[in-house]
Amino acid sequence: MFKDIMAPYVTVLEPLPTLVKPEINLKSPVRAIIFDVYGTLFMSASGDISIAHKNSQVSAQLEALLEKYEISLSPAQLSDLLFHAIESDHAAKKNTGIDFPEVEIDGILMQVLQTVDTATARRFSVEYEMIINPVYPMPNLVETLKILKNKNIPMGIISNAQFFTPHVFDLFCNDFPEKLGFDPDLTFYSYEYGYAKPSVFLFEQAVRQLPKKGLNPVDVLYVGNDMLNDIYTAHTIGFQTCLFAGDSRSLRLRENDPKCVSLKPDAIIKELNQLTDMIPS
Repeated sequence: MFKDIMAPYVTVLEPLPTLVKPEINLKSPVRAIIFDVYGTLFMSASGDISIAHKNSQVSAQLEALLEKYEISLSPAQLSDLLFHAIESDHAAKKNTGIDFPEVEIDGILMQVLQTVDTATARRFSVEYEMIINPVYPMPNLVETLKILKNKNIPMGIISNAQFFTPHVFDLFCNDFPEKLGFDPDLTFYSYEYGYAKPSVFLFEQAVRQLPKKGLNPVDVLYVGNDMLNDIYTAHTIGFQTCLFAGDSRSLRLRENDPKCVSLKPDAIIKELNQLTDMIPS
């Protein structure tokens, strides 16, 4: 649906090396793998809407996008309006007891652009995202997913994400997550629930599904690039954890966070295909 409008924005990215050393100290055989998306399966070059408009190339692309959709705002004005709308939405959700709220970005953009046209807001969302947050698949992504699928390893996703995230898989892997081997019962996107990591909420939803698959939490390896959002939260729910340290842009060690100071993942990898070595023969 969105592939044609996403493709022109694709920028080839290469992972930037990290100094972290790979290691594997699993507590139990891995019988299922659940992934984070951004920074783990896909490189993410930016993602900070508050500074995006200050980059001249990004600003020029945003100006062209705004002109295309006949929106009479500057990139800086759009960024400010988005920031305040997201902050307001977060505040309202926190008042209902949500610890780490998530927005639905198409709804936010409908509000900011003052439109009731969902389809237009969604197309704009996709193009805007491709401009401010260029993504590209990590090396060996498609091959690794294919091997895990062929080994009948249940795969899932727990990720801070939006409606366009499955379309990123389609863009780069030529299919949507469920066709690539991801189990819809083990797939949880933050925008669908209103909760974002590091809330434990999405992980709790996943744990509730495990008995249907004949799995216990310790059977699951959760793979992510952020020691707080991914490793700490997955550890608290009983998953085994794997820190993906394959790209310095996205690696978040959180060394000054009290929750992460003495926390060690069960595995550290720098290449996605190292996961295939953790699967019992």
